[in-house]
This record gives sequence, C-alpha cells and structure tokens, in this order.
Amino acid sequence: MEIKSPNQHNTTQNPPRNYHKDAPLIDENAPLVPPNKIGDDLETTQEQDFNGASFSGAVLNLSTTIIGVGIMSMPAAMRVLGLGLGVTVIVVVAVLTEASIEMLLRFSRISGSGCYGGVMGDAFGNRGRKLLQVCVIINNVGVLIVYMIIMGDVLSGTSSSGVHHAGILEGWFGEQWWTGRGFVVLVTTLAVLAPLAFSKRIDTLRFTSALAVALAFVFLLTAAGIAVVKLANGSIGMPRLLPDFTDMHSVWKLFTVVPVLVMSYVCHFNVHTIGNELKDSLRIQSVVQTSLALCSSVYILTSFFGFLLFGDSTQDDVLANFDTDLGIPYSSLLNDLVRITYALHLMLVFPILFHPLRLNVDGLFFPSAMPLVSDNSRFALITLGLISLVYLGANFIPSIWDAFQFTGATAAVCLGFIFPAAIALRDPHGIATKKDKILSVFMICIAAFANLVAIYSDAYALFTKNASRSA
Repeated sequence: MEIKSPNQHNTTQNPPRNYHKDAPLIDENAPLVPPNKIGDDLETTQEQDFNGASFSGAVLNLSTTIIGVGIMSMPAAMRVLGLGLGVTVIVVVAVLTEASIEMLLRFSRISGSGCYGGVMGDAFGNRGRKLLQVCVIINNVGVLIVYMIIMGDVLSGTSSSGVHHAGILEGWFGEQWWTGRGFVVLVTTLAVLAPLAFSKRIDTLRFTSALAVALAFVFLLTAAGIAVVKLANGSIGMPRLLPDFTDMHSVWKLFTVVPVLVMSYVCHFNVHTIGNELKDSLRIQSVVQTSLALCSSVYILTSFFGFLLFGDSTQDDVLANFDTDLGIPYSSLLNDLVRITYALHLMLVFPILFHPLRLNVDGLFFPSAMPLVSDNSRFALITLGLISLVYLGANFIPSIWDAFQFTGATAAVCLGFIFPAAIALRDPHGIATKKDKILSVFMICIAAFANLVAIYSDAYALFTKNASRSA
C-alpha cells in the first residue's frame, strides 16, 4: 500500500472495502491516521488550498470536544465520591480514554481506515459501522439538546420543583416577551449556533475553540476566586475526601457517576477528523495526550473548587448553586459572570460536536453518495434538519438529566470504551497484544457493570420519588 505524505491531497473516490488486505501488518513510517483520506462513510474534509491544521489548533478543537457539560457535572460527582476518590477516578478515566484512543488509532493505521466507522466496519462489517454511526448520532443529539437546554436556562430562566429561577435577561430586564425561553433559544440558534454549524472543515473552528477553552478557564478561575475568599473568611471548610456511606443504596450510587465521567471524556468520534486535517498526522497521538492532560487538569480543579465552595449542597447542575447569594461582595455580579461565561462556552462547543453528528448522519443514510462537501444541497438540508431536531428536543425535553443520563449510560460508554475494546478483542489483523486484550476485557466489564448499576440506581430513585408523591 502506498503511504502518502501528510500534505498530499486525496481526490479519489471511496476505495473498495477490502483494499487493505494486502497491506503490511506494520509500517513504522505510516501515519497513525491516513492523512487526507476519504473514509468508508465520511467525506474528505480538505480543500484544495488547505495546507493542514496546526498542532495547537488540533489540541484546541479536541479539548473543546471534551470540555462541555463535564465542567458542570464534575463537582456533583465529587459530592457522591468525595474529593480524594473523585480525583482518582477522573485520572483513571482519562488514562483509559487515552488507551482506548491509542488502540483505535493503531487499528486505523493498519486497516487503512480514516474514520471511527471505518475501523468498526473493518472489524465487524457493515453492521458494526452502522451501530457506531447510530451511537454517535444518539450521543451527540443528546448532548447538543442538553447544551441548548442549559443555554435557555441560563439566559431566560427555568422553573423546576415549583421554584422559578430567573435567567440573565429576565434578571436584567424583567419579564418581557423577548426574554421568554422560546424566543431567546430561537434567536441564539439562528444568530450563533446555525452559522457556526455550517462550517465544512473542523479546523476553521480553531479560533472559536480557543475562545471556548479560554471561557472554561474564566469559569474555573471565577469559582476558584470565590472559594478562596470564602475559605479565607472561614465561611466554608475543607470538603470530605471519601464517600459518605449510609446504606447499601449509597454504595450502589457510587457507580452512577461512571456514565457521567465517561461522557465527559468521549471525544473518539472527532479524533480521526482532527487527525486527517493535521499537517503532520503522526502527531495525532500527542494531540490526544495533550488535550486529555489539559482537560483533566480543568476537571480536577473545577471539581475541587466547586465542591469546596458548595460541599454536600452541590447541585447536579452546579450552575443552580450560582443562583443564590454567595455571601461575598458583588455576589450578584459574580453569579452573572459565571453563568454568562458558561453559556458562551457551550455556544462555542456546539459546532465542534455538530460536525461529527452531520458526518455520521450522512454516512448512515447516504453511504454511496458523493462527498458531502461537494453537495451543497445535501449539506444544507442535513444541517438544517439536525439543528431543527435539536431545537425541538430542547423545547420538549423537560430536564437536562433525562437526556444526559440516557446518553451517558448508553451511547457514550459504547463510544468511549466498549467499541474500542471490542475492536481490540476482535483483532482482525492480529496486532493486539496481551496487554490490549486484558485492558479491553477490563474496560468492557467495568463499563457494563457500572452502567447496569447506574440504570438500576436511577430507576430506583425515580420509583422512590413517585411512591413518596403518591403516599
């Protein structure tokens, strides 16, 4: 098989599915991801005048893929696990994520596949490819709906459990027709989300990704500053380091955070796209490692300062904790700063997750069509259809956790752990090591067990709540 240079453009049509069978098992000079290669179900993302993405741009785009609602959910995870165990689990999930991506890239190189779906197709055939595409669609639609719900909650306000929480605009201007949730979300979608979502190449989003990462640090630094001030004046104490065991249900509840943590690290569906656009695609593994280190640092610090600030009162949505008097000067101003920063961050993360969603929808429903970037009509119709679907979902799904828990306990854990492990166990080219197979069995077992326990615990909590209401 001819190995192309990282900057060489591929203008050929999709190769036959079995074209890689005569390729050598190992080529040390081959890139981890075939550069500028059309995948089995994805279109080429290169333009003729595009010379490749930079390392920093790739790190920013992958980091933005990772950092999203994870910032919001990490302090709540610490409430369940305790700070010591929680930080340990964050590090373990990051290490397992890096290992699963490394296996994906290795099998991608040997199979000649330029996308996640291509690697699944190589190992499990067309059914495996379609299952992967369905999971990406479920995961990304669910996450984007969550993002849009949070934007509406922050900007316009929300009512839950009979309590109304005023949004930024309602707090500033009072209840007006133009501060209503439906109108605010519609304007945000048309003015910000839709224009960014029409980007055909993911590297063009590197500047918005840089701003999204910067806003994540603003959110972190603001929370840290508030926590330090309250710690200095003695109004808060150090958080507990270990879980608080009261009964058997509290033990099972520990596993409910696993899908949340896994979902906070799922970025596998964007790794190949980002790697294909790199000037030197050999550096994709370094991009992954740098991004995971950066995001893990943000997650750990956010967990520490968020849990330090609110302790056992930390809400599932930590933004809800910033809707009250913080007990320090300029509390109202700081609350608004935190919420605005986070809402803007999600707006800029939105197109990074929308890009692979569109690719996989096109690959699932139009597998034999011409490349999507060459068909403007199909590109526009898929983009508009998906944005409309997410908008409708955000207006009809009552809670972010209905979407968040479902996608985290199903599609996200498959994309992050189960599918990469299954590819290594299938080992169609005989390159998996004994370590790979042991790690794969561990990832599948812990993911399956944790998800079963999480689903049971969520169902138990729901039935208990309903029983108490009817009593």
